Amino acid sequence: MYNNYLQSVRHHVLKNSGTEADVSDVFQESIIALYSRITGNTLYLTTDLKGYFFGIARNIWSSMLRKRVRISEIDADIAEEPGDEDMQDPLFERIVFRSLQKLKPDARMILTLFSEGLSYEDIASRMELKNEGYARRKKYLSKEALIGIIKEDPEYKDYLRFR
Repeated sequence: MYNNYLQSVRHHVLKNSGTEADVSDVFQESIIALYSRITGNTLYLTTDLKGYFFGIARNIWSSMLRKRVRISEIDADIAEEPGDEDMQDPLFERIVFRSLQKLKPDARMILTLFSEGLSYEDIASRMELKNEGYARRKKYLSKEALIGIIKEDPEYKDYLRFR
């Protein structure tokens, strides 16, 4: 599998904003997913194995990209001038964690589900909301509430001064 399928997965991941580390992760996840389907008797081939495997890899990479976009959307709105160093700063992480704890439980839940990559439809279903439009609105309001809490944190104001 490695010799026959890796190059097509590598080409797809690198062409779509990935790195070599992402290629390894996607390839490994794809092998695990294929193995799970084989051992669970849920493998139904409608194409050749290479096409099936590539489809798994493509779906895994798409899912990983959606998660990255959603997490970066939330993170980018928090800091006034977002940067990679923010997300790795222990002080900033502590501020965000403390702010998340101050959110109402349903707001915290919707942001958590969103950052895990769930669709608005899935979020609406899981949280028993009217529809995905309402879930979208609720996520927006939750994110705004989180940003407000972070910006009011005295330690955040110090953080911005010394950054």
